[in-house]
Amino acid sequence: MTNYLDFEKPLAEIEGKAEELRAMARQSPEMDVETEASALDKKADEMLRELYKDLTPWRKCQVARHPERPHCRDYIKALFSEFTPLAGDRNFADDQAIMGGLARLDDRPVVVIGQEKGHDTKSRIERNFGMARPEGYRKAIRLMEMADRFGLPVITLVDTPGAYPGKGAEERGQSEAIARSTETCLEIGVPLVSVVIGEGGSGGAVALASANRVAMLEHSVYSVISPEGCASILWKDSEKMREAAEALRLTAQDLTRLGVADRIVDEPLGGAHRDRDATIDAVGKTLHAMLSELDAKSRKKLVRDRRDKFLKMGAKGLAG
Repeated sequence: MTNYLDFEKPLAEIEGKAEELRAMARQSPEMDVETEASALDKKADEMLRELYKDLTPWRKCQVARHPERPHCRDYIKALFSEFTPLAGDRNFADDQAIMGGLARLDDRPVVVIGQEKGHDTKSRIERNFGMARPEGYRKAIRLMEMADRFGLPVITLVDTPGAYPGKGAEERGQSEAIARSTETCLEIGVPLVSVVIGEGGSGGAVALASANRVAMLEHSVYSVISPEGCASILWKDSEKMREAAEALRLTAQDLTRLGVADRIVDEPLGGAHRDRDATIDAVGKTLHAMLSELDAKSRKKLVRDRRDKFLKMGAKGLAG
């Protein structure tokens, strides 16, 4: 672990001390530090369990944004074979914030599309931190229409703070591109399943997540606006993001109760970044399960399934 969140600072101290002891022992093999280091490990494990036992919505936002969480490219590399990336919207440019193409999930041909934030400074700038421009959403539309034409299921992996709000994006029709991508999600006659793997921000996320089945990782978030943006609008103070996060009901647990998400994918203790392989494996099993639920549905039923899902959103949570 190299990146600790604010609320994990006490844990960082304990794990740091344990590592220091082991580093001293590596330099001086005659030193016996394992008993003390193991005691620190046990204390760290207990603290980790306590910290993650009941995370607040704001802390979930922090975990969802952790830079070491597995990103779209990690899931594609681990879960899909024969991935053939398809680039460009055939209109303006290729947007690196959205990646997608043909692939196989086990031996099943699919189209996979996802938002990629990048993993270091260079790639984050190249990927625009996962904030797509209109050409990104038009690329997604092109891939979904191709999947519909060839009868291929569509899998989307959602991880974005939101669509890019820059001047150029607005000039090229950002809102129209998002609306048409959402429309395409709702119209295609093939199974469409989505997993929110980190942040699901505003229309930028809805444009890929208007699916038959939506899963969310345990500590992911999905909301119409970021807590900071909400606080700036309502209270003119972005520091009230904790209160905003509570009010937005953006956690996987809240959204499952409201019918926005269909299932929660458990994360390892301490978040997806602490055991990336286990997280990716759990997402793979969830994708298989969601696609299996849709296999017997006709084109007409798949479209109706999505329509009914969106009409029923919120009713369950409000009634309860």
